[in-house]
Amino acid sequence: MKVLKFGGTSVKSAEMMKQVGEIVKNARAEGQVAVVVSAMSGITDQLINVSTLASQGNDTYQQTLKEIEKKHLQCIQELLPPQHQTRTVATIKMTLNELEDVLQGLFLLKEISPKSRDFVMSFGERMSSAIITEYFKTIGLDALLADGRELIVTDDNFGNAVVDFEETDKRIRKYFSRTDKLIVMGGFIGATVNNETTTLGRGGSDYTGSIIAAALQAKMLEIWTDVDGMMTADPRKVRRTMVLKQLSYIEALELSHFGAKVLYPPSVQPVLAKNIPLKIKNTFNPAAEGTLVARESVDNGSPIKGISSIDTVALISLNGSGMVGVSGFAKRLFSALASGRINVILITQASSEHSITVAINASDAAKAKTLIESEFVQELKSNALEPVVVEQDLSILAIVGENMRNTPNVSGKLFSSLGRNGVNVRAIAQGSSENNISFVTQNADSRKALNIVHEAFFLSDTRVLNIFLVGVGTVGGTLLRQMREQQEYFLQEYNLELRVTGIANSRKMWFDENGIHLPDWKNVLDNNGEAMSLGGFAGKMHEMNLRNSILVDCTASEDVVDLYEESLQRGISIVTPNKVACSGRYDLYKRLKQTATQRGAKFLFETNVGAGLPVIKTLNDLTQSGDKILKIEAILSGTLNFLFNEHKAGVSFSSVVKKAKELGYSEPDPRIDMNGLDVARKILILSREAGAKKEAKDVVSENFLPEECQKATSIEDFFTVLPKYDDYFETIRSDVEKAGNRQRYVAVYENGNLSTGLRVVGPDSPFYQVEGNDNLVLFWTERYKVRPLIVKGAGAGAEVTAAGIFADIIRIANF
Repeated sequence: MKVLKFGGTSVKSAEMMKQVGEIVKNARAEGQVAVVVSAMSGITDQLINVSTLASQGNDTYQQTLKEIEKKHLQCIQELLPPQHQTRTVATIKMTLNELEDVLQGLFLLKEISPKSRDFVMSFGERMSSAIITEYFKTIGLDALLADGRELIVTDDNFGNAVVDFEETDKRIRKYFSRTDKLIVMGGFIGATVNNETTTLGRGGSDYTGSIIAAALQAKMLEIWTDVDGMMTADPRKVRRTMVLKQLSYIEALELSHFGAKVLYPPSVQPVLAKNIPLKIKNTFNPAAEGTLVARESVDNGSPIKGISSIDTVALISLNGSGMVGVSGFAKRLFSALASGRINVILITQASSEHSITVAINASDAAKAKTLIESEFVQELKSNALEPVVVEQDLSILAIVGENMRNTPNVSGKLFSSLGRNGVNVRAIAQGSSENNISFVTQNADSRKALNIVHEAFFLSDTRVLNIFLVGVGTVGGTLLRQMREQQEYFLQEYNLELRVTGIANSRKMWFDENGIHLPDWKNVLDNNGEAMSLGGFAGKMHEMNLRNSILVDCTASEDVVDLYEESLQRGISIVTPNKVACSGRYDLYKRLKQTATQRGAKFLFETNVGAGLPVIKTLNDLTQSGDKILKIEAILSGTLNFLFNEHKAGVSFSSVVKKAKELGYSEPDPRIDMNGLDVARKILILSREAGAKKEAKDVVSENFLPEECQKATSIEDFFTVLPKYDDYFETIRSDVEKAGNRQRYVAVYENGNLSTGLRVVGPDSPFYQVEGNDNLVLFWTERYKVRPLIVKGAGAGAEVTAAGIFADIIRIANF
């Protein structure tokens, strides 16, 4: 014997009932079969609605009743041959007449009891089972319709009746022993010994199937639904979920308790007791293997089997010294909650016995608070207990797996993954069986947490980075191109998915949680983007709340820097070539770094100094390994080095400056480079990374520009004035070169002093041979006293700067 249960979506239409017929025919060919069906999809909700409307004296219930009738009669017309329709239509109309009489009574009385509501709700299964039984007959199946109310005996707890298994098993076995026909019955309903119709509560049709299977010692219970099986997580919330091939009963119970919608805990209990395997199959895809639930679990390569969640829960906490050492305290708490039929989902208690916290459904929070305050009224009055604390807008997430108990560091991996992404855990519970670790977090973080945990345990070979880019000009646009060109490479070679989920320029911004199509980002931003505002950009980024998020700031804006601290607080990492944050106030620089560390985020700014050169990384490696920085000497401006290398006989200085700007080597305003401000910022950043507490005013900088050029009112004005001084610069160049020397703009950090300025160097200087737009950094340390550690290479340009930003992004993926 095999029992097949079909849910509401499986029998929602004539087309689906035909699909069910094919499945049942194939099963029947292999042996004896019993079929349990739910009401057609949506019908139970409509029945609840009509009963409510009728009991309120609202005659619009009649319209909904007509819709229910129309749906069933249309199904009959589409499903059954004409010669079978008349009898079935008559059956449904008689059933609906009975329903109409009940609703008319509710309408006149203007009230409804739990008993009456159960009776109304039973009509969905009664009608669907009648229709599908008749259909089975038309396709050659010798089917017999059974009434669940005659077989399943319950108490009178209407809405969630308790089954009398001894009497129920006796009736089921007797009924099935009298025939070898294909038995079809509606699920969800039963009756008291006085023949009062009852319902079995949430998941009641699954429960019916399980009761039948257990009573008959069936070889298998199949639950046919609209998914391929139980998944590693809810596919509506988590991408790239996988079907679980096999679960143990315990794992299935744990997952279903914590919100896995495919299966409900009562469904498993009867077959668990009889050791009958249960299989979840997809009516829409019968060929799919499905999920087997059996006594034993199987190793799926991960210590956990699945992740599930319950949204909209509340935490209720009791705290106070009056709890310490007092026996029976927990008993009183749970008795108070039980008196109000409030289900406790999670419990956690401090070992000091100073506090106890329970999680319940949010809808029960106010009632629970009242019950607890009533129970502990004396302790609250005497201040032995602090006021009852209720926290709302929370979710419970649970990871489940029998193999957890044999695997070290599961909890470490779980909570470190959450911490790195800024997800705060409010409460934790783990049973001694180690089959489950449950934790409570904010509702707003639930989806993010599910994806983080799923990625950590099931997609550990694949990582997703969600990138939000502000500034898509020369450097930002180049970065997008580089990422586009390397996306497939990183996915194939390193299982790293680079997903740009937000972009913005000064005018527009655009977001796509699934990733912006990079080959077309300009058109998407221009045509679909909304008006840009930094507050709007930050708000949307925070609202999306994606795991492994990175804010990439490719601007020189002080305003964008204002977004950094809150983003880091939320666990969003930051990558930027923008020097404002790290060269501004020391307290801001330090606070950003500390916030990143505390929140498990990363604040990377390698391209603040030396574009794509590993200058800051090298300095960090030296200091973190215990070396002491004695002196830093450096050419830190690729722009200035380019100017002095390209300024030759017959080439005007002003034309070289224009060329540097056109090539993207200089700042948008070249004076920032030429007045030493850019170099001053860079040496200040290096000194801070070396451990110095320095401010911008501590840098002594030389500005080699003539005063008139410095005071130009605009960039255009500057380029108008600069050619006047071509002869001035040519004279300096000629005199220096005649002496066999070269001009270099050098920054120095030594003995706590910071300086930048123009220096004339000879052939014996390491700076003499620095060509093009290269940078050169000399680190003199305790370990490198005789000869310095040297970092040299291109220090300006969109390509190398974008490459440096890209490298920082990849570094975050590798943490």
